This record gives sequence, structure tokens and C-alpha cells, in this order.
Amino acid sequence: MTFLITLVTILQSFAISLGVGSSTLAITNFFVAIADGKIDDTERRMMGVVYVVLRVAMVAILITTVILLAYQYSYGLFVATGLTIGQIIALLVLYTNALLMTYHLVPSTFGPAIQAGSWYTLGTLLALQVLGYTGFSLTVFLLAYVTWIILAIGIVNGIMAILKSIRKDQETA
Repeated sequence: MTFLITLVTILQSFAISLGVGSSTLAITNFFVAIADGKIDDTERRMMGVVYVVLRVAMVAILITTVILLAYQYSYGLFVATGLTIGQIIALLVLYTNALLMTYHLVPSTFGPAIQAGSWYTLGTLLALQVLGYTGFSLTVFLLAYVTWIILAIGIVNGIMAILKSIRKDQETA
């Protein structure tokens, strides 16, 4: 059983890494695509491929997380630490936001930033877990997560404003 859990843990790490990298490409592709004010077919296709990879990562994370939580719970090893609850919250936000973005129920002012911020949060939590720093409280996690999401929204919207300004200057030149 230890071998199986080790394998599932490694797969979860790969899936989170794949998601963080793909999220970085997704947000970068988004910026490049909107820089000229329109998303052409080639840009749309490239973004589509990245979104498929993101979905694969999300499914892999869901499966591995369920297996790991079920294992921990069944052996009485489940401890609701700030890290564990933080991972679950970040995953819930990630999935909910992805669903809302898919149905265009969240504006691009917030959706991409929440998604990127949630992916980077999962990556950070994974790194903290590897380092053995798991003793933080849920309150500390929530304060850090909300702060990071607000910062991500500011960064994404700042970049979008800069791109819009550059496009406007090029159109008037």
C-alpha cells in the first residue's frame, strides 16, 4: 500500500506542476492574444490546446487528491491542518472558477487572475509540504490566499491596461 500511495503522491505532484506551468502558458497566451484587440483562429487553437492540458491536470489532481484523502481518512491519519484545508479550498476555487469561466459567468477582469492565483497557490502549498512547513493555521492560509488573489487580479488587470494603452497608441500613430 505504501508503494501505491507514494506513486499517487508523485502523480499529484506532477499534475500540480503541469497545472502551474500550463496556467502560466494560458495567461501568457491570453495576454498575447488580446494585445492586438482580437483573438484570431491560430491564437484560439493554441489556447485550446493549453486548456486541454489544464483540464488533464485538473482531473489528475482531483483523482489523486480523492485517493490520498480517502487513504488518510481510512487509516485515521487525516489531520485537518491549514495546509490540507488550504489545498481543498484552492481546489474548490479552481474548479468553481473554471466552470464559471467556461460558461462566461465571470468577467475576464477576475477569472484568469483567480485561476492563475489558485494554481500558484497549489504550487506553493506543494513546495511548503515538501519543505515540511505544514504547521500554519487556516486563518494564515486564508489571509495569504485572499491577498495573493487580490494581487493577481491587480497584476493581470495592470498588464491588460498596459496592453490596451499600447494598442491605442499604435492605432493613433
